[in-house]
Amino acid sequence: MTPFKPSGAASPLRSRVTVEGADRAPHRAFLRALGLSDADMEKPFVGVTSAAAGNTPCNVPLARFAELAAEGVRVAGGFPFSFTCASVADSMSMNHAGMRYSLVSRELIADSIEAVMNGHAYDAIVGIAGCDKTLPGAMMGMVRLNLPSVFLYGGSTLPGRIEGREVTILDTYEAVGGWYAGRVSAGELESMARAAVPVPGACPGQFSANTMGMVAETLGLALLGSSTMPAVHSRRIDVSRQAGESVMRILAAGGPLPRDLVTRKSLENAARTVAATGGSTNAALHLSAIAHEAGLSFPLEEIGREFRRTPLLADMKPGGKYLAVHLDEAGGVPGGAARAAQAGLLHGDCLTLDGRTLEAALQVAPIAAGPVVWPATQPKSADAGLAVLQGNLCPDGALLKTAGLQSLEFTGRARVFESEDTAVAAVRARDYAAGDVIVIRNEGPKGGPGMREMLGVTALIYGQGMGESVALLTDGRFSGATRGMCIGHVSPEAAAGGAIGLVRDGDTIHIDAPRNDRTARQRGRTAGAAT
Repeated sequence: MTPFKPSGAASPLRSRVTVEGADRAPHRAFLRALGLSDADMEKPFVGVTSAAAGNTPCNVPLARFAELAAEGVRVAGGFPFSFTCASVADSMSMNHAGMRYSLVSRELIADSIEAVMNGHAYDAIVGIAGCDKTLPGAMMGMVRLNLPSVFLYGGSTLPGRIEGREVTILDTYEAVGGWYAGRVSAGELESMARAAVPVPGACPGQFSANTMGMVAETLGLALLGSSTMPAVHSRRIDVSRQAGESVMRILAAGGPLPRDLVTRKSLENAARTVAATGGSTNAALHLSAIAHEAGLSFPLEEIGREFRRTPLLADMKPGGKYLAVHLDEAGGVPGGAARAAQAGLLHGDCLTLDGRTLEAALQVAPIAAGPVVWPATQPKSADAGLAVLQGNLCPDGALLKTAGLQSLEFTGRARVFESEDTAVAAVRARDYAAGDVIVIRNEGPKGGPGMREMLGVTALIYGQGMGESVALLTDGRFSGATRGMCIGHVSPEAAAGGAIGLVRDGDTIHIDAPRNDRTARQRGRTAGAAT
């Protein structure tokens, strides 16, 4: 029989509340039914949570990574308990009403992780995620709990190939627009669909999943070098085991805990990493949410300030040429961060997961070389890959991915749609013209509801060859794969009385991304988007 201490006896492990004492005999019975031995019940209990599911290529590999992480926990002297959380596949919910469930699933994930970890009194957690909202959801849950934690991103897919050239899912989305415009044949479109996602993993560009994988490393929640390797790479076997071993080391050492890692400075580092790589506009939402879980405020205006301080260093899709696998080959996040640190763009005194400072960790990292990451002294662009805009249509801010844009200014006439669906129908029919500013409203968190992501309509426009000829303005969201003069997250949203609700067909809208800070607007100059 398992030895037990009297109820109320002090223990360094919170899981002892479920195994020690006479009144925990039923609990021990349940644990024995799970296969735990007497010795197992004396070990720390570690939750290994993942978004493993068969609903998207992003999530399919995660079950194997969770098994490997559990092996690492066992080797290091703990007992792992695996559980899964909800996952809404953005890939399959895109461009229809199902997308309303995408952003809210982030909260469901964080809540479910909190519920299981606290409900079962586990001592530590390894969180594994692969699709867009599962990454911030897992990180939010970890920071909220503030238990010994290790985050692991499942990695991206590889590019496909057609006639010797690399293709990705973004090419497929944009090929749909080409088909509607008569520029792409049905056979070419089907060939793209067959080639674009050759193996499991998340979308391979600097879209939302890869952006947040890099954020996890920069915040210190993930092992350095773990996010950019492809999902199918053999190194993921080792890094998954390391995740389990590392969480046991952190448990034994008493830290660093998530709130030791997620600080004001590390959040600034993360925002600068997003800006330097031309990452997803969704990162602004997620960074604010992660900060909130740490008891910090990091609003859009302050994120925009960090964007403005950062040049664009990485030449990554959708605004550039390269993918996560290419960045991995060039040194991954540590290599890119070492390049940025050389120029003083990062706070070096932030902690990493192994307890070293970021400065110390990067001293042994190879500096990224080659065309993927440019030196800060000769950046890809002096301006960041993203901008927070403010103006009379978005007094509380809006977001624009500037990486790859030929021009940062646009003046045109409003073409107003009351929903994404009506806008998509018009774009499919090519019922718009060069010089239009397509306004899609009532798609914010309240008005949608759910703040849908609109890669479908933006890719249609680009595929029709109109990506630089029109602009798009919405209180909804965009995918990290969106490119072009596409301004999202317009706030306040129409349903909250925002000025976007007052725009009428034919109104003149002026977009001036270089003048996007509040100071410029207070001096009376046009800033952001204005009518």
